[in-house]
Amino acid sequence: MATIYEVSKAAGVSLATVSRVINGNARVSERTKEKVHKAMAELGYKPNAIAQSLASNRTNSVGLLVSELHGSFFGDMMSSIESMLRDAGKHVVITAGHSEAEKEKQAIEFLISRRCDALILNAEAVSEDYLKSLLDKNIEIILINRNIESLKERCIVLDNQLGGYLATKAAVDQGHRNIAYISGPHFKEDAQQRLAGHKQALKEAGISFESSAYFEGSYHESEGYEGFNNLIKHNDSFTALVCANDEMASGAMTAAREHGLSIPDDLSIIGFDNVLFARYLYPKLTTVDNPIAKMGEMAANWVLSNIYNTKIATPMNHLFKPELVIRDSLGAVHAD
Repeated sequence: MATIYEVSKAAGVSLATVSRVINGNARVSERTKEKVHKAMAELGYKPNAIAQSLASNRTNSVGLLVSELHGSFFGDMMSSIESMLRDAGKHVVITAGHSEAEKEKQAIEFLISRRCDALILNAEAVSEDYLKSLLDKNIEIILINRNIESLKERCIVLDNQLGGYLATKAAVDQGHRNIAYISGPHFKEDAQQRLAGHKQALKEAGISFESSAYFEGSYHESEGYEGFNNLIKHNDSFTALVCANDEMASGAMTAAREHGLSIPDDLSIIGFDNVLFARYLYPKLTTVDNPIAKMGEMAANWVLSNIYNTKIATPMNHLFKPELVIRDSLGAVHAD
């Protein structure tokens, strides 16, 4: 196995220069970097990762906390972050917090124990004080899908209230007045904001928000199925159903068909997120685009720029705007 001494000799540079190149030190010319990398490739030299991290005080690893490991939404988030960081020569350590404060803390402590250079956190349950305490310990964090005003420069979020408004406004614009809603779990900030947007659109149209037209779900497909069945028992007059995510919308579509309803002739259904499967449902699902992959890329860019001093061409964006995606599951209300 080749040694650093052999690389130094083959490249015609000092051991210190080879070390600087290996550790990503910016004080080395591009020409010298090319010579060293060429020598390393020809000799088959592989830097010792442990020695490298000790020398640079970097592990070239980034911790990622997500709520769940399943589903298209979190898959898109993880994939975009991992891909961008991998292209930059960094590795991602992924763990899940399951939207429970204690589990999120355990997951974060695990990532810290792995000496990750920074943490990208989709943390929904731990307190603001806990997150601030990480910064007090010089642990670098960037939050995704959570807005904390005092940490706004470390938050990357979607305007969820606008998204909720767009979804319900789309039904209103098609003449619907009896509009039911299946929410995400109310303890989650994004669910609260999407519901606020729904209520805003109703109020603007002069439509009262009725508890009989509301069901709190958990963002899972089964809750969309259960939510529809619950709503139809208490209010069988709604002609449109807005769901706080696409998974629940797909479950509601199944339940509606089991009740003999045709979509969108008898019932219009609107989702939220625009995950991959939304365009393959039948009928294709009208939804609100949640650019979670782009938000993940932005979080990775923040890490590369602020932790690894990498020049990033893309300007930082901390607030993303949702867009309505109209497909076949939304139709005009039929006059009696």
